[in-house]
Amino acid sequence: MALRSALMNVMTAAARKAARVLIHDFGEVEQLQVSKKGPADFVSAADRRAEQILMHELMTARPNYGALFEESGEIQGSDISNRWIVDPLDGTLNFLHGIPHFCLSIALERDTEIFAGVTYDPLRDEMFWSEKGAGAYLNHSRLRVSSRDRLEDAVLATGLPPRRRENRGELAAAIDSLTPQTAGIRRFGSAALGLAYVAAGRFDGFWEQGLQPWDIAAGIILVREAGGFVGEINGGNTVMISGDILAANDRLFDNVAKSLRDTTFNRG
Repeated sequence: MALRSALMNVMTAAARKAARVLIHDFGEVEQLQVSKKGPADFVSAADRRAEQILMHELMTARPNYGALFEESGEIQGSDISNRWIVDPLDGTLNFLHGIPHFCLSIALERDTEIFAGVTYDPLRDEMFWSEKGAGAYLNHSRLRVSSRDRLEDAVLATGLPPRRRENRGELAAAIDSLTPQTAGIRRFGSAALGLAYVAAGRFDGFWEQGLQPWDIAAGIILVREAGGFVGEINGGNTVMISGDILAANDRLFDNVAKSLRDTTFNRG
């Protein structure tokens, strides 16, 4: 059985406490108060309540840490080395439509690098967690990325957030290119779970453009600690800044990256 550090105990306990709100409100999704945050980008009352619980739990446990929350924004801490990066509900559109595929995610950034991450799917009670140098886990089981080395056997996943509809032509071109080369392409509507599934070997790769730090921070450490590669689609290494991410197992990363760059993602 994997032993969790004090830091990981704080993160997983906060995730489970906030998840109770999501589970309760998912069961009453038709009664939720919903406000429009932008074109086809919604935020629910459950989202805000979960964030308040996460903020209280994390900031109480580590009061000097800074934080970046999706809804509340940046919180400056006296400890400038450590910052929480939190998404209280990834897959909001799924949640609001009663589709049971969403999660919450917590990452700790230490000295500008992702040090620890938790992605929790409350409906399946799947806690993906990782710390730098300690491996990646699903509940108590060690995770490894898949060992597939042929694109024709691979299942890839992608996403197109509604606010990024201008990229639909690029996404269509990438899918048209990769579909005949792979076993299949999936889009489930949660980048955080997509990355966690790469770490678990369920997907062989995941790519998406225009994401926010809270969408990908926990997933980055999960994939890397599970033996996979994470980088920008164009070959760069500033994923947290650009939000353009490709994650895949170590055997397929280069091939997927080349296929994406050879279509419409080539920026050079």
